[in-house]
Amino acid sequence: MLNRRPRRSMNQINVVPYIDVMLVLLVIFMVTAPMFAPGVVNLPSVGKAAQVETEPLQVTVDKDGRFGLADKGNSSQFDDLAGLTSDIQGRLADGTNRPVVISADKTVAYEKVMEVMSALQKAKVERVGLLVKSEQ
Repeated sequence: MLNRRPRRSMNQINVVPYIDVMLVLLVIFMVTAPMFAPGVVNLPSVGKAAQVETEPLQVTVDKDGRFGLADKGNSSQFDDLAGLTSDIQGRLADGTNRPVVISADKTVAYEKVMEVMSALQKAKVERVGLLVKSEQ
C-alpha cells in the first residue's frame, strides 16, 4: 500500500484575485468618472444684479412688524396684510406686470417675511423678490 498522508484543510483565503478585481474596477471608475459632467447651477450673486426695466413696488417690514409700501416716492403704512395686499392689487390692476420686492429689517423674524410672501402669492402677484444690500 501506498503511504498517504491525510490532507489538511486550508484555513487561509487567497486575496490576490480579489485585489486584481478591485484594481480593474478602480481603473474603470477613474476612466469613466470624467465623462459624467455634474450639473452646472448658475447661482445669482448679491454683488451684482440685473437691471429692472420698471420700478418695482417695495414692501417693507420694519423691526416692529409693521408693513409699508413704497411706490415711486409715495409711501404708506399698514398694520395688517389684508390692507397691504388690497393696495398692491389696486396698483397692479392696470395689467402691468411690475415686480414687487420685499425688504425686511435684519432683526425681523423669518415668519413675518414668509407671511408677506404667502399673502402676495394668494393675491396672485406673479413677480415677487427679496431686496438685499450689496456687499461693496
